[in-house]
This record gives sequence, C-alpha cells and structure tokens, in this order.
Amino acid sequence: MGDVAKDLAAGTVGGAAQLIVGHPFDTIKVKLQSQPTPLPGQPPRYSGAFDAVRQTLAAEGPGGLYKGMGAPLATVAAFNAVLFTVRGQMESLVRSHPGAPLTVNQQFVCGAGAGVAVSFLACPTELIKCRLQAQSALAGTGTAAVTVKYGGPMDVARQVLRSEGGVRGLFKGLLPTMGREIPGNAIMFGVYEALKQQFAGGTDTSGLSQGYLIVAGGLAGASFWGIVYPTVVIKSVLK
Repeated sequence: MGDVAKDLAAGTVGGAAQLIVGHPFDTIKVKLQSQPTPLPGQPPRYSGAFDAVRQTLAAEGPGGLYKGMGAPLATVAAFNAVLFTVRGQMESLVRSHPGAPLTVNQQFVCGAGAGVAVSFLACPTELIKCRLQAQSALAGTGTAAVTVKYGGPMDVARQVLRSEGGVRGLFKGLLPTMGREIPGNAIMFGVYEALKQQFAGGTDTSGLSQGYLIVAGGLAGASFWGIVYPTVVIKSVLK
C-alpha cells in the first residue's frame, strides 16, 4: 500500500503539472479542430495555431488559454488513481511469478487494460473541457451550435444532464475516447519500458538516471499522441 500511495502521489502531482503546462496547447488544438467549415470563398476562423493564440489572447486574455481546465484538474487524482491501480492489478495478472520484471509485450497489455478503465472517467471530463474550449471558437459564426452558452464546468454538466439524455449525455464520444486511451496507453507504457531497457542494456532498469527516465517518458508520450491523434480529432468534433 505504501508503494501505491507513493505512485498515486507522484502521478497526481505529475499529472497536474502536465495539465497546467499543456492545457494552453490543448485549448488551441480543440479550437482548430472544432471551428466550423467556412463558407465558399471565406477564410477559416483561425488560419493556424499562431493565429488561434493571437485571437484568443486578444478576445479573452491569457485566461482564455486555460478555459475548461477546472474539470480535468479536479479529476487528475482520480484519473491517476484509476490508471495506476488498474495497471498494477494487470501487472500481477500477467507477471510470470512474483517479482519477475515485465516484458515489453506485458507492459503493452497492462497499459491497454488501464486504458479501458480510465476511458470511463476521461470521457465526461473531456466533454466538459471541450465544450468550454470550443464555444469561443464558434462564437460569432452564426451557427446553431453557439446558442448554448456555458458559465463553467458545473454549468456544462448541468445542461448536458438536463437536455442531452441525462448521464448518457456525459458519455458522448466514449468510443473515440476508448480509441485514444486503450492503444495510447498500451503504446506509451510499452515504449517507455522498451526505451528504459534499451538505455539500461537489459531488463534491470533500476539504475537509470533521471535524465534517461525523462527522455524515455518524453518519447513515450510523443508515441501516445502520434498513434491516437486521428481519434482525438473525431472525439473533439463529436463532443
């Protein structure tokens, strides 16, 4: 239980740091993905990422880049608890005998199993986040999608529960979310383990320095997004 608590605490702090640093980029991504198709002969709302940043800062200030962060920040502890707890249980199931190091293939399996579990937590959180991020991208376009305005995360949840089928409405886009989390976590944990073993020259990776771990983690995260990005686009459009 002590190791679980340490993993949970480290994962929660790390997840919050990742969210705070990465959320502005995520906001711009969602705005670019969810902007309406321009009329023939008309330019798109945003010509690219830098233009989206410029317009967001001009219209909403720096806080606009962090719109929708409340929901994922509030659930980062629960997300990491589910992710690492399920992954730990999967490790005990696939390990050949107690204490044996896991192979890269076994890490793939454990990551995929954890991805199934976290999809059910990530889906409503992502829906709330995307609604708040996208509404400013749609504002002023004259589309029906902008008739609903949200005052914050709780307001999004309340309106979805009231007008979009109750709890089921919060799980809109569940399949694309699973299409991101299952292969994404499988690839991420598998690549992370493969890189650590490559750096260590064997299966014992306990002696790796912080620098090697950072490089392995960064490349593993890049592999996550490189594999699943098309499903992220679909998820943003559906939500």
